[in-house]
Amino acid sequence: MTRHRVLQLLLLAGALAVSVLTALHIGVVDLPLWSLLTGQATDPLPQQIFWQLRLPRVMLAGLAGAALALCGALLQLLSRNELADPYLFGVVSGAALGATISSLLFPALALALPVSAFAGALIAILLVLTLAQRATAQGMQSLSTLLLTGLAVSFCASAIASLLLYQADSFAANRIIFWLMGSLSHADWLAVKLLAVALLVTIVVCSLGRRQLMALAWSDDMAKSLGVAVSRWRLLLLLLCALLTAVVVAYCGGIGFVGLMIPHLIRLMFGGQILTLLFGSALGGAIFLIWVDTVARSALAPQELPIGILTALCGSAFFLLLLSRRRSPNE
Repeated sequence: MTRHRVLQLLLLAGALAVSVLTALHIGVVDLPLWSLLTGQATDPLPQQIFWQLRLPRVMLAGLAGAALALCGALLQLLSRNELADPYLFGVVSGAALGATISSLLFPALALALPVSAFAGALIAILLVLTLAQRATAQGMQSLSTLLLTGLAVSFCASAIASLLLYQADSFAANRIIFWLMGSLSHADWLAVKLLAVALLVTIVVCSLGRRQLMALAWSDDMAKSLGVAVSRWRLLLLLLCALLTAVVVAYCGGIGFVGLMIPHLIRLMFGGQILTLLFGSALGGAIFLIWVDTVARSALAPQELPIGILTALCGSAFFLLLLSRRRSPNE
């Protein structure tokens, strides 16, 4: 990575640090941030609000944004399609279905939610790969088939989840519906630790396998000619995407457009070099979701907006702007 690329990532890291400090300042309760960080605060109430509510929420927002944007960048590289996204591959819908089943059947078990979400995401992505592989063997285009299969599995999982919610009691259904629209109101240190570990493992694997990723980004034939185990690497990276998405969905609900929009912005600003795209997407996703969550919890305080609604509005506005600036070849 060149010095110029490193400087760009350092600027993003600096922007992330500023975003974290600003988000910690903003809230219904005005907290003495410097005193809390240096241990000089003596009042137990601000300490409890800061250490048990606001800090884990800001950290979870940053980790969730980084995870979704990193998953989007990886899926776009693996499919060689800039429209790839955890939603389009059925990962989010599968994880949401697993989490919905867990919430209805095992509401008291803390670890049942992330385990069920991961199982749902894993089943969804394996189903997409299996169906797409069969369709490709029959002569269909592999990349378009992969996306279409992902959409079909996504709609099917969403329909089943909706049916389960329709049959559930009204209190449980309302709670799950709000959660599926995206919310960080139940952020805790367990969620932060699990997501941080999953994100760190994914980043380490991507860093160690950057050469394999570069080969996969070009074509399967080129990757095979360079000695890359294409099927193994693709399955490993898809499993990591499923793991990251499942943890995000389990603790944050459905948050769309982050994995689709942020990698596009990073390409526009910094280019498409592999490590710059991956690390830049993670940093950009963290910055984006921290600010979106800050708006969600403070715009109509003490009420809270579903974060998924805000990300959908931002994502749709971004792509409408992107389409309006593109000119057709005949112009």
